[in-house]
Amino acid sequence: MSDHSDEKATYGAKGVETFGPVADHERRGSLTSINMNKNLDAKIQNPLAGMTREELMADVDAFAAEHALTELSPLLRRAALVAQRPTEFDDMPEITEDERYHLRLCLDLSSAILPPLTRQRGWDQTGSNGANLSFPTEFGIGCGELEEDNPAYALQGCTPALHDRDNWLVGLVNAGPYIGAAGCWLSDPCNIVFGRRGTIFISGIFVLLTPIGGALAQTWEQLLITRLIMGIGMGLKGSTVPVFAAENAPATIRGALVMSWQMWTAFGIFLGFCANLAVKDTGAISWRLQIGSAFIPAVPLVALIFFCPGCTVCFATLHLYMKHTPDVTFSDLYYIYTQLQIEKAIVGHSTLISRFTQLFTVPRIRRATLASFTVMIAQQMCGINIIAFYSSTVFRQAGAGDTQALLASWGFGLVNFTFAWPAIWTIDTFGRRSLLLFTFPQMAWTLLAAGLCFLIPEDNTAHLGLIAFFIFLFAAFYSPGEGPVPWTYSAEVFPLSHREVGMGFGVATTLFWSSVLAISFPRILTAFTPTGAFGFYAGLNVLAFIMIFFFMPETKQRTLEELDYVFAVPGSRFINYQTKKAVPYFIQHHVLRRKNVKLEPLYHFEGVAEARANRQASISKAVEDKGL
Repeated sequence: MSDHSDEKATYGAKGVETFGPVADHERRGSLTSINMNKNLDAKIQNPLAGMTREELMADVDAFAAEHALTELSPLLRRAALVAQRPTEFDDMPEITEDERYHLRLCLDLSSAILPPLTRQRGWDQTGSNGANLSFPTEFGIGCGELEEDNPAYALQGCTPALHDRDNWLVGLVNAGPYIGAAGCWLSDPCNIVFGRRGTIFISGIFVLLTPIGGALAQTWEQLLITRLIMGIGMGLKGSTVPVFAAENAPATIRGALVMSWQMWTAFGIFLGFCANLAVKDTGAISWRLQIGSAFIPAVPLVALIFFCPGCTVCFATLHLYMKHTPDVTFSDLYYIYTQLQIEKAIVGHSTLISRFTQLFTVPRIRRATLASFTVMIAQQMCGINIIAFYSSTVFRQAGAGDTQALLASWGFGLVNFTFAWPAIWTIDTFGRRSLLLFTFPQMAWTLLAAGLCFLIPEDNTAHLGLIAFFIFLFAAFYSPGEGPVPWTYSAEVFPLSHREVGMGFGVATTLFWSSVLAISFPRILTAFTPTGAFGFYAGLNVLAFIMIFFFMPETKQRTLEELDYVFAVPGSRFINYQTKKAVPYFIQHHVLRRKNVKLEPLYHFEGVAEARANRQASISKAVEDKGL
C-alpha cells in the first residue's frame, strides 16, 4: 500500500474511509470515523465511540450470530456496553454490584505474570567479555590484544598485519550471536505455529545448549559457530518475550512490566561479571567456564515458561484470566474483535512477505517501524555495548591488571542493574520519550569525559579512577532510559496484525548493529585510541537524541488500541509540532523561566481525562468497600 493519495476511497459503515474492497464480514457500524492511516486531527478515541445504543446492539447481535454465540447474546449486549464505555459502568443499570466490583479491579489492578526469564542474554555478553582476556591467545588470534611494546608481541610472532587481522577475528567471535540472530525473522511464523510460549521454549533450548558447546570448542571457528547458532535463540526470544509481556499488561503499568526484560538482562550482565570473577584463577580453562556459565539462566527459562498463561486471542484464554467476571471477558473479546476488524480494513489479507512489506508501505505501520528503528538503533549508537562487550579490555587499556579489570567490570554491571530499577516508576510516569530525551545528553558528556580521562598520565592515581567513575556514571544514565525503553516501545507500537514481524524487525535492527559494533570496536580502539573511540560514540549519542526528538512519539499509558491513532498522525505533523510548539515552549518555560507559558497538546484523547478520573474513583471505591 501507499499513502493512498491516488486511490479511490471506498467507505465502510459510519463513513469510515478505507482503501480497497470492503468485505462482507467487516464491522457493521463500529468502525471509527477517524482515518487510521492519516489522523490529521490527532484524535484518539475508543473504536466503539460514536455509535448509538441501537447500532451497538445490532452489531453485537450480528457478531453473536456470526460466531455461533446467539445463546449468549444478553451477556454480549451487556459486555458491549462496558466495551464502549469502560469506565462508566457505575451508571449502567444492567451491571450488578458484584460485577461492578470485579470490573473495577480488572481495569487497573490486573498484572502480567511473566517470570524474569531474560537474564541469559546479559550473562552471555559478560561471559565473552571476561573470556576476551584469554581465549584469543589459546586459539592463536591473540595479537590483537597486545601492544607493540609488549614483550609478548615479539614472542608470539605478531606483525602489524596479524595484529589487524586478529582484531577483526576477536570482534567476529564476540559478534557471533548478533550476526546469527536470524531468529528475529523466524519469530512471525513460529509465533503463529507454536504460540508465544512455544516460541520462547524453543529459544530456550538454543540458549541452553550453545554456551556448553562454546565452552568445549577447540578452535575459534568452532566457538564462532556455537555463537552464531546461539543467535537464533536470542533472536526468537528477543522478538517474543517483550510482546508477550506487553499483551498481558494493563496500559497504565505496561512499561514497568515490559521493562522487566531489560532489568533482568542487566541482572544477567551483573551475574556474568560475578561468574567471571569467581573463575578467574582457574588457569587455562577460565575462559571456558566464563563462556559456558551462560547456560545456567537458560535452565529456569526452559523449565518455567509453561507456567505462564498462553496468549492466544480467544475466549478460553480471556476467561482463564477473568473467570469470575464474564462481563469483563466478553467486553475484552468484543473490543479486541472490533479492533481486529479495523486493522483488517487497513491491511486486508496478509502473508509473512506482505506483512513485512507493509512495515514500510502502510502509513500507520510505517510510522511505527520508523519509531521502532530509531529507538532500537539508538541503543547501539549510545555505546553501551562497547562496555558490555569490552569493558575488561577497556580497563586493561587504562592500565588495570586482569583482576582489576574484572573488578571494574563487575562494578559496571552492579551500577547497570541497580539503576535499572528507577525505570519501573518513571517509564509510565515520566514517559518513554521523555526518559530518552533526558538521558541521551547525559550519556554523551559522560562518555566524552571518560575518553578524555585517558589523557591523564597513567602513573597518576586519578587516571584509572576517573575513567571508571565516568563509565559508571554513563551506565547510571543508560539503565533507566535507553536500557529498558527500546524493548518496551517496540513491543507496543505495532498493530496486532504486525506485532510479531514488527518486533522482529526492531530486534533485528539492534542485534545487527550490535554485531557491527562488536566486530568493529577492537579495530576502532586501535585506530582511534580510547579517547577517540569514546569521543566518537559521544557524538553518536547526540545524533541519536536528534533522531528520537523527530521520529519517536510518546506511548505512555495509552492502550495498544489507542496507539493505532497515535501512529495514524502524519510524521510531518508530528515534526512540525515538535519544532514549532515543543521547542519554543521548552525555551520559554525551562530556559527563560516563564511559568505562565503553556504547551498546546498534540493529541486530543476524547474523554480520556474524564475516563481516567472515573476509573481512579472506581478503584478507590472498590478498595474502600472491600477493605483492601
